[in-house]
Amino acid sequence: MVSIEQVESPAAGKTSTAAEAPSGYVSDGYETASDSELNGAENGSNRESENTINTASSSSDGDFLKEKTQEQQPEVNQEQLNEKALAQANDAKVEGNALFKDGLYEEALSKYELALQVAADIPSSTEIRSICHANRAACFTKLGKHEETIKECTKALELNPTYIKALVRRAEAHEKLEHFEEAITDMTKILELEPSHDQARRTVILLKPLADEKREKMKEEMIGKLKEMGNSILGRFGMSVDNFKTVKDPNTGSYSVQFQK
Repeated sequence: MVSIEQVESPAAGKTSTAAEAPSGYVSDGYETASDSELNGAENGSNRESENTINTASSSSDGDFLKEKTQEQQPEVNQEQLNEKALAQANDAKVEGNALFKDGLYEEALSKYELALQVAADIPSSTEIRSICHANRAACFTKLGKHEETIKECTKALELNPTYIKALVRRAEAHEKLEHFEEAITDMTKILELEPSHDQARRTVILLKPLADEKREKMKEEMIGKLKEMGNSILGRFGMSVDNFKTVKDPNTGSYSVQFQK
């Protein structure tokens, strides 16, 4: 900022050295500037003021141009970034499909995983992510890793609960692991979504007796374990669970335990 210096008045009692006062003239101690000196002083002051204003104006214009330049810089378009990421994810998925067809299941798994990572934070990526999880499930099925198949199908169904292909693959993996109840549940869900689904209907009919048989077998195994536990405790008293018999009351349908020797 241009500073304006203040000019001090001559000290009181001091006379001018520029011209001698006329004889007999007594000075009052002050001098009066001529018109030319006053005009010069005013012009000088005006020029300094103008310089100050111009300097401030120049600074203000510079700030304005800087702000304008910053405003004109293009902002990053998030939608375009998302579209680009989705395109990259889709390319990785297509590469994975090609590897799957060639029987390169491990390599295909890596491509599907890459697609999932690229599309992870994109709100509109639900479909491609559910497909990639289902495709990874198909790879694990080919590799005989049925537990992993179930996990990947579950992830796909969390993204898309009506994904029939994922339900079919999970049901098939459950069946191979003899999880008959779980397989029936998945196939029943498919029939709710698509009543004409023949594979689901046939599978439910096939697995129901197997599920019943497994349930009975599990019940017998549980009872056998309970008997072993009971005998280990009652044996200390010279008894066994065979000394106890459950009797059903025909009137109430309730059971009672009776001791017999």
